[in-house]
Amino acid sequence: MNEPMGWEKQAKDNFEAILAKIPVFLRPIAATKVSQKAEKNARSENRQSVSQKDVVDAFFMETPFGFHGPMKMDMDALGIDYKQYGYSQ
Repeated sequence: MNEPMGWEKQAKDNFEAILAKIPVFLRPIAATKVSQKAEKNARSENRQSVSQKDVVDAFFMETPFGFHGPMKMDMDALGIDYKQYGYSQ
């Protein structure tokens, strides 16, 4: 198993802000799955820390498609521009 990675401050702050919008009973599962995916994404590009793009990608990859609409609304409300990473409105 890989050791946990460092996270860029904006990536960590946004991860926690999005997580806070997820229903409390799903948060622990989401936190684990999304953080692991974000770190895997960073490692796959041989980077030493998790970026904002890794966090956005991980949320889109780990969130069931039917919940992408509410997730995008939450990201919009938080000022997270997921469109810059190739995700549409």
